[in-house]
Order: sequence, then structure tokens, then C-alpha cells
Amino acid sequence: MRALKDLTLTAVVAGFVAWLVAFSSSAVIVFQAARALGATDAQVASWMLALGVAIAATSIPLSLRYRIPVATAWSTPGAALLVTSVDGVTMPQAIGAFMVCAALIVAVGATGWFEAAMRRVPHTLGAAMLAGVLLRFALEAFGALETEFVLVVSMLLVYLVARRFIPRYAVPAVLVTGVAIVAAQGHLVTGGLRFELARPVFVAPEFSWAAIVSVALPLFVVTMASQNVPGVAVLRSAGYEPPVSPLVTWTGVSALVLAPFGAFAMNLAAIVAAITMGEDAAEDPDKRYMAAVSFGAFFLVFGLLGATVASVFAMFPAAMVVTLAGLALMNTIAAGLDSALKDEARREPAIITFLVTASGLQLFGIGAAFWGIVAGLLASVVLHAPLRGADSGA
Repeated sequence: MRALKDLTLTAVVAGFVAWLVAFSSSAVIVFQAARALGATDAQVASWMLALGVAIAATSIPLSLRYRIPVATAWSTPGAALLVTSVDGVTMPQAIGAFMVCAALIVAVGATGWFEAAMRRVPHTLGAAMLAGVLLRFALEAFGALETEFVLVVSMLLVYLVARRFIPRYAVPAVLVTGVAIVAAQGHLVTGGLRFELARPVFVAPEFSWAAIVSVALPLFVVTMASQNVPGVAVLRSAGYEPPVSPLVTWTGVSALVLAPFGAFAMNLAAIVAAITMGEDAAEDPDKRYMAAVSFGAFFLVFGLLGATVASVFAMFPAAMVVTLAGLALMNTIAAGLDSALKDEARREPAIITFLVTASGLQLFGIGAAFWGIVAGLLASVVLHAPLRGADSGA
């Protein structure tokens, strides 16, 4: 089987790093969203199980089917939205709203509307947006020098030496180094680690117009604009031509099926997907899909251990996670900037996209990645749209 032949240690490590970054950067927000709806401990574990299964049920088969690294994720902005917008909404009403949101995602995916819109985004703007989205991870890696100097410097030196002599194994070497130093410092806390299988908790949906307007529609808009737009752009900037409609449709279907168990919104990943698409995942771009498969497998395992994931996360200090992520994404950031700025005629719209995205701008609950694309498209129109009467010498 081709998949087994293409499976390498570097792909597995890239999948693990992507899982670690995805979980550490946003799982707490998911916990807060569930608690805002009055979820019990069993329901919180069920949410993590449902989300883990949804990620596995999309990332693994889609990556194997299309032979491209398709990493999916829960909607982090969507989870943040839930924390602040579910006041007065019951858990059954929220579940109904989740299902409406998923149905809308299926609709825009199956009809091809979303794919048609994405075709209008120039490649240079997508590459610039990718670099802007990932920049903060590299900055946080070097910012961690202030609090964990020995750990971060050691990981950086190992990365540089490994890039010189064993470039394909640079990130695995950094991961091993980080764990070893944290353990030597006595900061690898395993006392609270426990293994406990999560059980699905079904909540029958209730459909309320108030919940649909206040939860479903904003969740749909935020997921599409802040997550799926950059998710597609990341794939394209990495040189892949994803079948957008089937990918988006399948994420919606997975959320629709698993919403009663806590899968509030699913989408194409951007930041963690970039980790699975880099040279460190596999030298051959045609084999990097196995990194996304590994990513999905890790989410399935840790989803089944829904009550365990928080204790696993607590084992690793934040400085190690951000440094690992920053170093793993450096080549991707460089490639994105190179692609975005290569065309001198389109350089200004690209740099505007990069700067707006990197700024972290939030407007109307929609993140900077979307506004970066909007700003870049606006700049392209102003700078490059043909002037009326120009051809006639007017």
C-alpha cells in the first residue's frame, strides 16, 4: 500500500507537532465554550471526543483520497464566539444552532459557491496572508527567550546544527531536545497524568430562532471567513490544487453528524496545516499528505482519551510549545514571503495583505486573515484596475 510506503518518522513527528500546536493554542477556549453552556465534566470530555473524531474523520480520509495534506480543525474563533454569545441559550438550543451552522457550510461547499469565490483570490495574496498568519508563532518563539533562555537557545542551536547536517530531521531533533531539557530541569510534570476513555454524551437538539440568529449565523460567518479562507490559501500557497468544494462539504458533514455530541464547527486548518506541508514533513511534496494523516490519528487517539488531553497538555511548558511551533514554521514563512513578493508589479498589495494579517486585526468578530485578503484585493483594484478611457488616450 502506497500510504505505508510514504509513512516516515518525519511525517509522524510533523503530525504530532501540528497536534500539539493545535491543542495547546485553543483547547482551553473550547473548554470555556462548553462551560459557558453549562456543560458537565462528562459533556466536556464528549466535546473533545467528538472534535477529535471529526478531525480524524476528515483529515485522514481526505488526505489519503486526494494525496495532499488536508488538516482540519475546530473553529477556534467560533469557540471564542461561543464564550461570549451563548448567554440565555441552553445546551440543546446550542446543539441545534451547531447543526444549522454545519448545514450552511455543507450548502456553500456542495454548491461550489465558496470555491468560486476563492478562485478570485490571487496566489500572491494567499501566500502573503499565510506568512502573516504564521509570523506571530516565530515572534513568540524568540520572545520566549525572556522567560526560558536556556531551553529556547538550546532548541534554536540544535535546529541550526540539524538544518546544516540532517535537515529532514531538524524538527524531530528540536522536539527531543526540548523534552530532554524540560525533563532535566524537572519541569516535565507527569504526576497529574491519567488515562481515561471519554464517552459520547448525546444531547437532543432544539431549534430556536434566537439561537440560530445569535449563534448559528455568526458561527458560520466566522468559520468561513476566518478559518476556511486561510485554510484554502495555505494549501494553494504550498503548491497544491485542492478540490475545495468536497473538502469544505466534508467538514460540514462531519460537524452535522457529530454536533449532538459537541462538534460545534469544523473547518480547514491553516496554521497547523502549514506544519504538515513543510519540508520537514517530507522532502517530496507528494508524500507530505502522511503528515496530515498522522495529525488526524493523534487527534483520534487523544479524542478517545478526552479526559486525558488536559493532563497531557499540562506536561509541556508553554515556552517549549511556542518555540517548537516557531522553528517548525520558519521555512514556511520564508517560502510564503518569497512567493508573495516575487512579482514586483503585485508586491504592494501582497505586503499590505501581510501587514494587515500580521497585525492581528479583529473587526466584527472576524479575524485578521480575512481582512488581510480584503485589504490586498482592495489595493489590487486601486493600483491595477484599468482606467476607463486609458486605451483611447483620453
